[in-house]
Amino acid sequence: MPSTLDQRMEAAMAALTGPGGAMPLSMVERGGITYPALAVAPPALSYYFAHFCAEHHDKTFLVSGDERLTFAQVYAAADRVARALVAGHGIARGDRVGIAMRNSPAWIALYMGILMAGGVATLLNGWWQSGELAAAIGDVDCRLVCADAPRAQRLAEAAGVSARVVAIDDRLPLDQALGGITAAGGDPQTALPMLTADDHATILFTSGSTGQSKGALSTHQAVCQATFNYLANAVMMLNLTTEDGIAPTGQPCTLLNVPLFHVTAEVPVMLQSFAMGRKLVLMPKWDAEEAMRLIEREQVSYFVGVPLMSFEILTHPNRANYDLSTVTDFAAGGAPRPVEHVRRIKEEMGGGSPLIGYGLTETNGVGCGNFRDNYIAKPNSTGPASRPLVDLAILDGAGRPVAQGERGEVSIRSICNFTEYWGKPDATRAAFTDDGYFLTGDIGYLDPDGYLFIVDRKKDIIIRGGENISCQEVEAALYELAAVAEAAVFGLPDDRFGEVPGAVVHIRAGAIADVETLCEFLSTRIAAFKVPRKIWIAADPLPRLGTEKIDKVAIRNAYRARYVAETQPA
Repeated sequence: MPSTLDQRMEAAMAALTGPGGAMPLSMVERGGITYPALAVAPPALSYYFAHFCAEHHDKTFLVSGDERLTFAQVYAAADRVARALVAGHGIARGDRVGIAMRNSPAWIALYMGILMAGGVATLLNGWWQSGELAAAIGDVDCRLVCADAPRAQRLAEAAGVSARVVAIDDRLPLDQALGGITAAGGDPQTALPMLTADDHATILFTSGSTGQSKGALSTHQAVCQATFNYLANAVMMLNLTTEDGIAPTGQPCTLLNVPLFHVTAEVPVMLQSFAMGRKLVLMPKWDAEEAMRLIEREQVSYFVGVPLMSFEILTHPNRANYDLSTVTDFAAGGAPRPVEHVRRIKEEMGGGSPLIGYGLTETNGVGCGNFRDNYIAKPNSTGPASRPLVDLAILDGAGRPVAQGERGEVSIRSICNFTEYWGKPDATRAAFTDDGYFLTGDIGYLDPDGYLFIVDRKKDIIIRGGENISCQEVEAALYELAAVAEAAVFGLPDDRFGEVPGAVVHIRAGAIADVETLCEFLSTRIAAFKVPRKIWIAADPLPRLGTEKIDKVAIRNAYRARYVAETQPA
C-alpha cells in the first residue's frame, strides 16, 4: 500500500506537471516513439547556462580552495572558451572535445564552453592509464583534448593519440588556467552556433560485459530533460517541506566530491545546480574529515556520493567535532547501500535523512529514487520510477513484461536516454528493445507499490564504490602477460567499497609468475581501482562448462567463500 509520503509526492508532482503547473508536461517524438517531456526545459544546454547564470549572476557558484567564483564569472570564462574553440581551435558543430582532468573550476568552464561552441563534451575517466585514455580518444575520434598535468603526461606517453592535447594548469585561478585555450583567439564578435535539441552534447564512457569501454552519446534534449527531471523532484520535495513549515532558507549548497566524468556528478550535482542557484564546493580528492570541515564552513545543505562516503562520515571518530546539522539529505548512488547503514544515517547523523538514487550513464543518471521515510521503510529498494519522465519495466529474455513480483531485466524508457554507443551500431541495437526500453543489465522485481528491488547483475561487471569495472577488461589485461594461460575475474565482498575485484590465474607450463608480478604488470595497463585486491594462483587449469567456457559462476562462488573465510577475524 502506498505510504503517506508516496501519496503526497504523487499529488505534488501531479500539481507541478499538470495543466497550469510550473513545470507542465508535453509529448515529443524521437525515433518513432512518443515520450513525455518537461515543456519548460530549453532545447539545448547553451541556453540553459545563459539563462540561469544571468538569473543568479551575483551568487557564489564555485568554491575551490581559496577561489570563490560567481555564476556570472564562470559563464564569462565559459563564453571566452567557446569563442576561442571556434575561432582559434577550429572546433565545428559536432566535433568531440575531450576533458581529462580532475574536478576544478576549469573543468566546469571547459565543459560549458565546449557545449556552447557546438562541440561534444567527451568526459574521459581521470583514473585511466595511458593506454585506456588513448583507446577512448581514438574510439570517438576526439579532435582536441584538454588535460591537466598528470593526464597530459599520460597522454604524452601513450602511443597513437591523434588528438591535439592542450595542457591546463588547474592549480591557477580560473582565467589563467584556461589560458592555453583562450589565447588561441576569439572575441565577443565570434559567432556561436544556435543549437537544437537534436545536436550532440556529451559522450560518457561506460564499462559493460564486452570488456571495452563504450562512448555513450547523448543529445542536448536528453541531457536537458534529465536535468529537469531532477529539478522536478527537487521542486516537489521543496513544496512538501514548505507545506510542513520547514522550508529551507539561504542559498542551497552541496559538495562536489565525486568525479565530474561520472554521470552523478555531471547531471544531478553540477547541471542541476545552475537552475537551483546552488553553490558547489569542490573536493579534488575525497577525505571524510575534510568533507565535514567543508560542510560546517560552507553550510552544505545536500550531500551526495557513493555509499562509502556517507558511511565514512557516519563512522568517523571526529564526527562529533563538526556541525553537520545543515544537511537535510545524505544521498547515495552508484552502488547499493547496506540496510544497516540506512537506519544508522537516520538515527545518528543529526537530522539528515537518507536517500538513494538509481540510474545509469546511458539514462543520464535518471531512473529511480527512494526518499526519506520511504527509504527507511524499504531500505533495500532503489524506490519507484522517477517522476515524471521514467517508464520502468521488468522484462523477460524476449523483451516481454513479467508479472508483478517476478524477476527480470530492469529496463528504462525515457526521453533522457542516450542515443547510441559511438561507432558501435550492433551494441546500440542490443541495448534497446524495439519499443525503446534500455536494457540495464540489472535483474530485479517490482513490489505491489512499484518499488524496484535489484537482486542480481546480468552484465559481467564489478561495482567498486560506484565505479564500474569490466571483468573481461581485467582478464584481457592479464592475458597480455605471456605467462598467463587462463584467468577469471569476479567480485569479492568488501565492507568499504561494496565489492572489489578478485582473480584466479593459471600459469602456463614452464612459465614463472607470482602475484606480485601480476599486480605490477596490471598496474601499467589499467587504472589502479581495476587491479584485483586478491589474486590466487591455481595449479590446475580452471574448471570449464560443457561448452568449454571457463565456469565463472563456480569459480566465483568457491573463491568468494574462500575469501570470506580468509578475511574473517580469528
